[in-house]
Amino acid sequence: MSMEHSERLEPLARDVVEKLDTVASTARQWLANPRRLGIDALATGGNTLNSDQEERAIRKINEANESAYQKLASEPAIARVIAEDEDGHSTAYYFCRAEQGLGTLGLVSYRAPVGRLASLPVGEEYVRPDGKALIVVERAQLRPSPLAGSWDAYTVVQSDDAPTVTIESLRKLLERHPELAEPVEDLVAQLLASAKASQNVIEGMKRSVITKMGLRDQPVLDQFQDEIFRLPLNRRVLLLGPPGTGKTTTLIRRLGQKLDAQFLDEDEQRVAEELAQSQQVPHGKSWLMFTPTELLKQYLKEAFAREGIPAPDQNIRTWADHRRDLARQTFGVLRTATGGGTFVLKEVNSLQPTAVTQPIAWFDDFQAWQGAAYRTELMESAQALAGAGLATAQQLGKRLQATLKVNGPWPSTFTTLAGELPAIQAFVARLKDETDATIKAALNAQLARNRGLVGELAKFIESLQQAADTDADDDQDTEDDEDVAAPKVGPGAAINAYMQAVRTQARNAAAKRSTNKTTRNGKVIEWLGDRTLAPAELSALGTSLLLQAHARRFVNPVKRYVDGIQKRYRAFRKVRQDEGQWYAKAGFEARELNPLELDLVLLAILRSAGELLQRPTVMRDIDSHAWASLKPVLGALRSQVVVDEATDFSPIQLACMAALAHPRLRSFFACGDFNQRLTTWGARSADELQWVFADFDIRRVTVSYRQSRQLNELARDIIACVGGSDQEATLPAEVNNEGESPVLLEYASLEDAVGWLAARIQWIDRFLDGRLPSTAIFVNSEAEVKPVANALNLALANQNIQVVACREGQAVGQESNVRVFDVQHIKGLEFEAVFFVGIDQLATARPELFDKFLYVGATRAAQYLGVTCGAALPLALEPLRKHFGTTWDTAQPEQS
Repeated sequence: MSMEHSERLEPLARDVVEKLDTVASTARQWLANPRRLGIDALATGGNTLNSDQEERAIRKINEANESAYQKLASEPAIARVIAEDEDGHSTAYYFCRAEQGLGTLGLVSYRAPVGRLASLPVGEEYVRPDGKALIVVERAQLRPSPLAGSWDAYTVVQSDDAPTVTIESLRKLLERHPELAEPVEDLVAQLLASAKASQNVIEGMKRSVITKMGLRDQPVLDQFQDEIFRLPLNRRVLLLGPPGTGKTTTLIRRLGQKLDAQFLDEDEQRVAEELAQSQQVPHGKSWLMFTPTELLKQYLKEAFAREGIPAPDQNIRTWADHRRDLARQTFGVLRTATGGGTFVLKEVNSLQPTAVTQPIAWFDDFQAWQGAAYRTELMESAQALAGAGLATAQQLGKRLQATLKVNGPWPSTFTTLAGELPAIQAFVARLKDETDATIKAALNAQLARNRGLVGELAKFIESLQQAADTDADDDQDTEDDEDVAAPKVGPGAAINAYMQAVRTQARNAAAKRSTNKTTRNGKVIEWLGDRTLAPAELSALGTSLLLQAHARRFVNPVKRYVDGIQKRYRAFRKVRQDEGQWYAKAGFEARELNPLELDLVLLAILRSAGELLQRPTVMRDIDSHAWASLKPVLGALRSQVVVDEATDFSPIQLACMAALAHPRLRSFFACGDFNQRLTTWGARSADELQWVFADFDIRRVTVSYRQSRQLNELARDIIACVGGSDQEATLPAEVNNEGESPVLLEYASLEDAVGWLAARIQWIDRFLDGRLPSTAIFVNSEAEVKPVANALNLALANQNIQVVACREGQAVGQESNVRVFDVQHIKGLEFEAVFFVGIDQLATARPELFDKFLYVGATRAAQYLGVTCGAALPLALEPLRKHFGTTWDTAQPEQS
């Protein structure tokens, strides 16, 4: 380090370490003896202050202060910026990651609007909310660390009048070396001191070594990421970019800021508060984040923790888990042990390839079909009422026909139908009283002949409940009856079963159709024999019951529309299967549902209900009979929905997630990279994603902070080689981006490959002075994980390097361990070194995706990449051979 460097940087170093010490000390003092208003103390001030609301407000303030001071005690600051105003006056701004800074110490939260200064490069202008312009003249990014009772910081300094430098330790910079000050010439001491100083301060930005598995911590975003993270809450944003460009970090930082109400504008705060009250979920907890794998979910939770964002399992979820919960617990699509639900979720091959490759057309076909089917159902019922013998039924039917013939959008149709509700309810109630009285009279007549009839029927009902061959879902006769909450056992169950059976028998008699003997009602009718009503009485009763059924379809048409989607899907699938469209001809049962089919059903439910919930009048009257059936959907919505690795999800899945964003805000943020799609059903283009939201604000980031120049060039050529989406990843300026070329081993047995891998790992370990960085081995299946880990453990035993088998993508072991994964679990993580075992075998086993696995795996590595083949490099990858060497052993690398 030159004297010029020292003189320029020492004032900065002294100012920063003093600030770090002061902030951390102040925070620790507050935590030790917090200056907070005590609730007990307020109670002495009179009853006017002693309220639950005030206590909650005080607790909230105390909790916020405590959280902020804990963060400041462990990380006092993350950036220092010198900004100059139009008059030439300079101000030093210090920024922290905590939700609030220490105004008295000149410390500002990075989430605040002025926090943008920390992300702007030198020379850029920032206009404050008051209109005053500031120019960044010096910027220091800080990574503070405690040191013997005080604080130090790894620092990158950029200024407008000197080159960028990286300072390993500010404390070392401030050290005075007596041997340099003494007049006695000590050349050895001078050489040692000079070497020590040169290692502490280097020109440019130093690329840090990745020492732990997970997501890289980036306390301050760059100016492009920062602009995106500060976009308004009510935006639909899609962030695209190559690996290592900070997409996920931007997503987490944005979510953290938007969950903190103090950083929302007045309108956003008002809406957030209204939603919190209406849904009884605090704004800070009203969010969902979706991720494709359980492993990535765990590391995202760690990243959230660094930002001080509580991320329980109910907020950060895999789509597979959330989909099942919605379908099973909220919407009743999947069967449960207590009954209800139409389908059983299974990995069945029920779909033709076109359904997977053209999901939007598949969904649009079903949504149009089911909407038309429901309108036809309502029209048929209105026509039946209009043609009935009763004058009240005729009048009602004609009014309903007039409404349906308009063929307007469902919200308008349902609003008009709601106006007919009182007349419909009165009509149904009168007919139901009459038919119930008729059936009860018949039962009383039978009981007069045999007092034990109910007990005998109860025993028969219990036997039916235990029988495996009774399929209640196939019994459609009871769908319009209202005895849903009837008892399941005992006399009450027997009486209800009798009435249901007679209704079914009567409807079938009036409709001149036979009874299905395999259903529950069919079995009960067969058991009863002639102990019901005479044929003429049954026909008259059935006519009235059929009219009730037609009228009852209008008692709650919204509920029938949304809840009936799953059954209409079953009918749709049968029709299209017979036509040879979308579905396989055979190989699955009617009740079985492929996960991608479940996505389709859920989207139809969410979009159909969401179209209604977008109406302010519906939201206002949500507790009324007409709209109350939408409350389960409303309860599933959240103020914010965010999605990581969005391109691994199908457009249908993404649309489901988007439909979970509350219509008052429609706040949705997704990030991904089409070249990293590792599912056959994942989104393939921006057009598919704009089908989810027509007004998607698509932003792109291109600066990759992860990889060396050599690996970045390899990743670029992989995309060109396999025909991926063209995107140029640029490397950050002023960073030493040089690294090692990737290495390749061909025609290797497993034993050869293990020996080669062990040699490469030992080389890295030696080069980094025994500080082995984060290292991953990717194999082609779960079955290979443990054998490869065991073999490598033996090969590396003398170096005391531990290799762990990470089954099912689970992270185990210590940070210094080498980890072995099935290649399918590679998304979202980063390592210093990555090795592929048997890429040629992966190409054979997964020809449709192996190139993407190679791209994603290669871009997980920051510095070192190795690839082995059992035979030759796959022909499709031959153009990449120029990037590979065979060994690092003869290289003379320079550690960056």
